[in-house]
Amino acid sequence: MNIIKRNGPGLVLCIIIAIPSWLLGRIYPILGGPIVSILVGMLIAIVMKDKSRYEAGIKFTSKKILQYAVILLGFGLNLSVVLETGKQSLPIIISTITTSLVIAFVMHKALHIPANISTLIGVGSSICGGSAIAATAPIIDADDAEVAQAISVIFFFNLLAAIMFPALGTWLGFSHTSGNAFGVFAGTAINDTSSVTAASSTWDSMYHLGSGTLDKAVTVKLTRTLAIIPITIALAFTRAKKGRNNDRNRLSFKQIFPVFILYFILASVITTLATNFGVATSIFTPFKELSKFLIILAMAAIGLNTDIIKLVKNGGKSIIMGFCCWIGITVVGLSLQHLLGIW
Repeated sequence: MNIIKRNGPGLVLCIIIAIPSWLLGRIYPILGGPIVSILVGMLIAIVMKDKSRYEAGIKFTSKKILQYAVILLGFGLNLSVVLETGKQSLPIIISTITTSLVIAFVMHKALHIPANISTLIGVGSSICGGSAIAATAPIIDADDAEVAQAISVIFFFNLLAAIMFPALGTWLGFSHTSGNAFGVFAGTAINDTSSVTAASSTWDSMYHLGSGTLDKAVTVKLTRTLAIIPITIALAFTRAKKGRNNDRNRLSFKQIFPVFILYFILASVITTLATNFGVATSIFTPFKELSKFLIILAMAAIGLNTDIIKLVKNGGKSIIMGFCCWIGITVVGLSLQHLLGIW
């Protein structure tokens, strides 16, 4: 009862922000519910003079609810289908993820960008945008301002990609009779599901391909999502090792393997086994939708804890990093597609 009393006001405030943000995200998928939610939260934070009553619930939502969202995300992954249809794009996915992480590390050193922001932008750019940031933030103990800054950078380049990539694909001479080439391109070079969907759906509409491009792009995107597992475990291990070196404490299993990531894997395995035994994939749709809503809910909390003025002032270097990661991923992805004969 005390938990409800302590967290209730902040949680209710986040829900009030999240519901209209979720609805707007469905109407305008290119914008997406998470970015609407975080922006509204930031604007409310400006005018809210006293947040003491809501602080506990906001913190609970931005930390715990975010972890629950990642766990539920696992129900959207049928591992056997993703791995089977993702074989063609696997070399591109591995190369683009590596490119983004290397660029983020180099720019972190060169421009003295804080380590947490660099990690979030590198992981978010290379894997799956907001979902990867949601999974990574609790592991590296990123604060809400750092998460907000990374989400904002990722969103900006997602928006550019969704608008520009269909025209770029046409200029590059991608097939107009098959959505394979553009689907692989969108799935590997755009990081957030909403923008992947927007760009691939535009390609389908432009060349009357039904949903062929969309299906391909989303499958490639889901294959990329699997990279959350090794990346987060590696980050957790690295952080735990540093902690051991600093305080000479022994590493614990929980430090190396974050429990919520193990639940994410378990959810994926459950989906895979169930569908292989003939269970309809539609049964897992509510879990996937709830996951999306919980991410929007967590973004509201993060927005409420973010100083938008400070974010704008300190965001220049982060935008440069995001741009370099975006260009690197695009160039490497296109080069490998050409080398592999996909276009």
